[in-house]
Amino acid sequence: MQIRRSFHFCASHIVRNCTSRRCATSIHGHNYQVEIFLQAHKLDKAGMALDFGIFKNEIASFIDAFDHAHHFWDKEAEGFKNFITSTSARYVKLSFNPSAEHYALMFHLFISAILEATELHNNEAVGVCSVRVHETSYGYAQSETEDLSNPALMGAISLESVVFSPAILKDMPNPKLLEQLLNYHKAKKNSPCAPKKPFASPKPLVQI
Repeated sequence: MQIRRSFHFCASHIVRNCTSRRCATSIHGHNYQVEIFLQAHKLDKAGMALDFGIFKNEIASFIDAFDHAHHFWDKEAEGFKNFITSTSARYVKLSFNPSAEHYALMFHLFISAILEATELHNNEAVGVCSVRVHETSYGYAQSETEDLSNPALMGAISLESVVFSPAILKDMPNPKLLEQLLNYHKAKKNSPCAPKKPFASPKPLVQI
């Protein structure tokens, strides 16, 4: 059983090292669509794979943080980085080149990590199986679960890959979302005991 949830954001970037002159040398923007596919091998107590309302919490907040911002690779020239960070309130610094393929892998990693760090209350058994990122209406990049364990694909992408500007953090419902997410997964990796999950889904309103 699979379900799909779609998100949208608008942003600008430059994709260095590609063969398209305009993409590689000029700031340009896209109306992005991010499709999250979840897979469940059983349904929860409501007969659902996952209540779509859960997507309105940390997952929606994380994706929305990319909206109306310039995204740049941290390997950009210092002068360019200084220009962006001093003239644009909303920017996102990335440890990877901001291609659609890298976005698909990054969103897959982060959304999976957010779900793992969320206390679910309705007997859900669900995980992210695929993520699609559209820059345009006629093409997309798609990641699969096995891609996250492929170093040749993931490269520099990790839970430390994304740095939001102070203005973005100020706008977020939980400005410490990334910090809490990273701390949880570090503790999970290094501690023999399961750490407390930093996020929680709403509890069902009625149980029968």
